[in-house]
Amino acid sequence: MRLAVSMYSYFGAVKDGRIDLPSFIHRAKADGAEGVELLDFFYKDNGRDEEARDHDRGLAALALAETGLPVPIFSVGNNLAQSDPADREAQVDRIRFGVDEALHYGAGVVRVFAGDVREGITFEDARAWIVEGLCSGADYAHERGMKLALENHGKLAGRGEQVRALIEEVRDRTGHAALGANPDFGNFVLVDDSPADAVRAEAAFAYMAHFKDFSEAPASHEGWAFTSLAGKRYLGSCLGEGVVDLAGCLDALRDAGFDGWLSVEYEGTEDCLTAVPRSIARAKALLSGTG
Repeated sequence: MRLAVSMYSYFGAVKDGRIDLPSFIHRAKADGAEGVELLDFFYKDNGRDEEARDHDRGLAALALAETGLPVPIFSVGNNLAQSDPADREAQVDRIRFGVDEALHYGAGVVRVFAGDVREGITFEDARAWIVEGLCSGADYAHERGMKLALENHGKLAGRGEQVRALIEEVRDRTGHAALGANPDFGNFVLVDDSPADAVRAEAAFAYMAHFKDFSEAPASHEGWAFTSLAGKRYLGSCLGEGVVDLAGCLDALRDAGFDGWLSVEYEGTEDCLTAVPRSIARAKALLSGTG
């Protein structure tokens, strides 16, 4: 397995202007990552502004050349749980955009979502829309030799067995295996799923994985926190400092023969410039068996 880091891990520093796309790549190298995960989220207007996108691409290309880092993963933030067919098609277009960007950077995998709940939308309501959209996106990826990795994200399709069932149905309908899984170790606790067991349910389909941890929010915590289906409150944490059984998740991947990219994704409240390098160091220790 090889270790990347998601640009989302540095969200706080991007938000306050300390890091941009090229400096993220240089920072990832300095912090010990072997590759970088880029996201449409950090493009101006999510990449719809072609002039700005081309500018960003140029800056990224220079930084990648200077650091020697590859881009194994490009991620998009789509939501196929849309009642309006035109809105669903726009979300499939986000997947197509991700495939095109992944091809540009030489990435092999595009991280995608199914969708998330909102008022009036349940998993049962949205499942057919999600499958239809994932089939369209997977066909586009397959035609271009690309893989899609469906993340357990949100509370609509967040459990391991939900993701597995979606992948199996899409593969059955399309007749190919362009759609696989991105087991996000941390996200499983938000749907009260055992991370190691959930990863094991998806591991045979994994094309990448998110290395992430959460800690339980203390009773005294008054700020924003992630809330699970059961009402438990969590905060993002450095790897190894939370409640996720990271070693068990890695064992589940190894047992399935996974040998792809793991991407560190930090979502905590500590300054990312201190938390991310510590998380990367911890990830390396876990991968080497010394953590």
